[in-house]
Amino acid sequence: MSATSSHGAGEESVQEKVPALPRETGFFLDVDGTLLDITEHPQHVRIDEDLARLLRELREAADGALALITGRAVAEIDALFGGSGFCVAGQHGAERRDHSGAMHRHGVPLAGLRHAAERLRRMVAEHPALVLEDKGMNLALHYRRAPELGPAAREAVRALVDELGDEFELQTGKSVVEIRPSGRDKGVAIAEFLDEAPFRGRVPVFIGDDLTDEFGFVFINRVGGHSVKVGEGRSAARWRLPDAGAVRAWLARFVAKHG
Repeated sequence: MSATSSHGAGEESVQEKVPALPRETGFFLDVDGTLLDITEHPQHVRIDEDLARLLRELREAADGALALITGRAVAEIDALFGGSGFCVAGQHGAERRDHSGAMHRHGVPLAGLRHAAERLRRMVAEHPALVLEDKGMNLALHYRRAPELGPAAREAVRALVDELGDEFELQTGKSVVEIRPSGRDKGVAIAEFLDEAPFRGRVPVFIGDDLTDEFGFVFINRVGGHSVKVGEGRSAARWRLPDAGAVRAWLARFVAKHG
């Protein structure tokens, strides 16, 4: 298992190429592709007990300063993790549950989004290899099972975003294209958490793997935290880990040292 800094040359051990974290660290973690390997269908994901236990122990070691920063809805994260009550920014920050359990939701005009969802459902009916996720305030069209449909999927979603106007914008990712509320992204969500206890004053770490995580990396770099990209590809992140297994191992070392 190896990892490289995005600015470094060569490969060394994970311990040498990701930063040593202080006791006063605040953790912001993407889920799919970061804590878990990507699956063909987003509904096929399952949380193993080892990961659930690791996150509970990590939250305790960080004095509660752990948040999941994901494109999934908060309700879906609760279902996956068995109602663990984690701090969560869902739908790329369109909704957020803070440490007190209070929910914060970004108000968006949903009538147009529902119309867009119906249009995409008709497209999926014509091309069953496509998968549509209706998250409430986000729509995600996946083409992982049919890469040849990627151009058509991107064109269809881009046209819908143009029709919806300034309230929504296009977001691309790994074999997925999304409609999401404008002005809400993972960097904004992390900034909101950092203004609140127990994250305030801690060294922020954000780990992610996809284009949607780049907003978080840019923000973390600006405030002097540690940005960690999982997998290959160009990124604003300053550190790199190869896969979800390496992420878990790095987090487990923090727990072993500070838990």
